[in-house]
Amino acid sequence: MQPHAKGYYARVQGVNHLLDAFIRKAECDCQVVNLGAGLDTTFWRLKDENLMPRKFFEVDFPTIVARKIHNIKTKPPLSKPIIETHSTDSLLLDSHCLDSDRYCIVGADLRDISSMDEKLKKFQLNPELPTLFLSECVLVYMTPSQSSNLLHWAAETFHTAMFINYEQVNMSDRFGQVMIENLQRRQCTLAGVEACQSVDSQKERFLKTGWEQADALDMMTVYSILPQDDVARIERLEFLDEKELLQQLLQHYSICWATKDKLNLGLSQLAF
Repeated sequence: MQPHAKGYYARVQGVNHLLDAFIRKAECDCQVVNLGAGLDTTFWRLKDENLMPRKFFEVDFPTIVARKIHNIKTKPPLSKPIIETHSTDSLLLDSHCLDSDRYCIVGADLRDISSMDEKLKKFQLNPELPTLFLSECVLVYMTPSQSSNLLHWAAETFHTAMFINYEQVNMSDRFGQVMIENLQRRQCTLAGVEACQSVDSQKERFLKTGWEQADALDMMTVYSILPQDDVARIERLEFLDEKELLQQLLQHYSICWATKDKLNLGLSQLAF
């Protein structure tokens, strides 16, 4: 297992810890919006674990959504849970969106907020329900003003909400610079890297856009506080132990979470 696989383990465990804690606080009477969801399978995990929110939304570029809808249509383990949780015989389905009672995937551009907002509202995204937003390595590809607009829209539209953001941090040191250069060589620009200077700059972007409270940890810290018996299981799968490289990688990613809590669900208590 290479360092990035351990990093991925820490990311999945860390994000799921906060996500599941939010859903439990809301007693499943909530909605989840995965921004830039890609081929993520969280909806199916939550169904398996009896932790389904009232509705689960995914947003991504139309080309990616088309690919995922094709996967869902052709793979019964993906389509069956959607059909099972739907009350009528008809699903709304075209190449760029699929809508059912409990799951909805929409093709939209996160930089065009009014169009995205309109599509989500059409599919019953409800501003009155506690709402969890999730973005993993998404905001960093948007300009600072584009991601600020998105965070501001979420804070302004939903009175009781949590936003979980996983992405790069500590990008101004040498290791961070090398990461940026490697990506640039592959024609991949991190347009939003200025918010990734530190855990403080990650928190700050939320506090500036209308969120009441924000916290952030680098992934090295998250890795050290995950359940250690499970970490030990993962470590045993390791043959080539590149501890230093793993540490450097984990120090350059973070989980930031922000909340606002008009309904007093106790969202500010959610942490590691």
